[in-house]
Amino acid sequence: MPRVPGVRAYTGWWATMALTRLRGVEDWTTPRRIRALTALALAALLAFAGLTASVLTGARDSADEIGHRAAPQAVRAADLYFALGDMDAQAANLLLLGSDSQYAAQRPAVQATYEQRRKQADADLEQAAEAVGGDPKARKAAQDELDGLGHYEALVGQLTDQENAAKASPGHPPADALASYRQATDLLRTTLLPGADQVAAANAATVDHSYSDEHSALSAGFWELLALGLLALAALAALQRLLAVRFRRLLSPPLLLAGLFTAAGLVWGLAASSAAADQLHTAKVSAYDSVIALGRARAVAYDSNADESRWLLDPSRAAQYEQSYLAKSQQVAGFDAVTQYPQYLPALNDAVAAHRGSESAVPFKGYLGDELRNITFPGEQQAADRLLEDYRTYQADDTTIRALQGQGRLAEAIAFDTGTGHGQSDGDFNQLSDDFDQVIGINQSAFDRAIASSDSDLGAVTAAGLGALAAAALVLTLLAVRPRLREYA
Repeated sequence: MPRVPGVRAYTGWWATMALTRLRGVEDWTTPRRIRALTALALAALLAFAGLTASVLTGARDSADEIGHRAAPQAVRAADLYFALGDMDAQAANLLLLGSDSQYAAQRPAVQATYEQRRKQADADLEQAAEAVGGDPKARKAAQDELDGLGHYEALVGQLTDQENAAKASPGHPPADALASYRQATDLLRTTLLPGADQVAAANAATVDHSYSDEHSALSAGFWELLALGLLALAALAALQRLLAVRFRRLLSPPLLLAGLFTAAGLVWGLAASSAAADQLHTAKVSAYDSVIALGRARAVAYDSNADESRWLLDPSRAAQYEQSYLAKSQQVAGFDAVTQYPQYLPALNDAVAAHRGSESAVPFKGYLGDELRNITFPGEQQAADRLLEDYRTYQADDTTIRALQGQGRLAEAIAFDTGTGHGQSDGDFNQLSDDFDQVIGINQSAFDRAIASSDSDLGAVTAAGLGALAAAALVLTLLAVRPRLREYA
């Protein structure tokens, strides 16, 4: 974290020299004592002013790094993962629906959603490529991701043409279209999604590192500011007493003002430092951590929704997709005792029932567990509870799809899976997605407010005000002693 270079070393040397000169003070003349105390007061004032600038500049730079660069990039990376997962879900749904006339009205909506997610992923990747700047490794990774996305889109375009030409019935895609889809989804699952995950992890690590460093710096800086500020006030008080005793003056108005300005600067600096620490904690720990957890949960949920359609679409890979669905469900809300798919919904039902009984009961891990243990803002608890309830509903819908398919009722399973009405899988999933958006929005708004407040508190007004107080204290100290020293000239 940037700091004003050399401030502590230089002023520390000056203070040491001033204290050294105080040895043998009983033999000093009055002018010499005045000069020594003046030197000590000026050194302490300069050290205090320099440290204040250093601490608050570091806080401002950290807020800028976290609030305007690393955190938005991490959120964008999670958004990329979400867009990619939903693209593949829509591609699977297109094959699943086939060319049957009963789905003629549904296919355009699926295609429109796919196109929306495609544009979203393209935009996220372009912004990621711009954000890496001159880092050649990061730029290459972003370019590889862009190239991979282009290849994926080409495969989806190819399978769409193959499916349209074959006029396939629902749930029975032509072999060539299924082969193209397998290539596309394998590319997404082995290259594109891990790439997006790496970008998100790198940005999240940057945020964590910046926060950890600045949290430590602000904690230490607060006490250092207090110590130097009190030293400056003590030096000014000692100088005030010396002048009062030697020159029979009750008070020196310039020194009194210098002390008042120094005290004001100390209170302002400590308040600004404390407020910066509080705002940084609110932005990072209370808000950003929830935004990231919920963004990842939403992205993984969309990818698991694609696994649901993949499971229906490709029976030869059904076991693989079912296990993938379970693994992603465990990421969202995880249970140590669950190892097989049939165990998951009963465990989730018990956990939801326990949480209904007590908001503090969160008997599961995963992203939703992280969020429910980090409730901070008004309305967040209620929104997160609705999210958990609707997640349970969606998981129940998934068991219905698998039960219908197991009974040989594939057409009904497809209709239930792709149906967008209330009580159908995609309809309930859309409600779940809205729940994610609401809780993310609560935390994102809190994050934005905290960063904006930090930007305001540590802006030009604070810098100018503290600088003016320090300059006034220095000038007034010199003005206070100059006439007294002239009396001895």
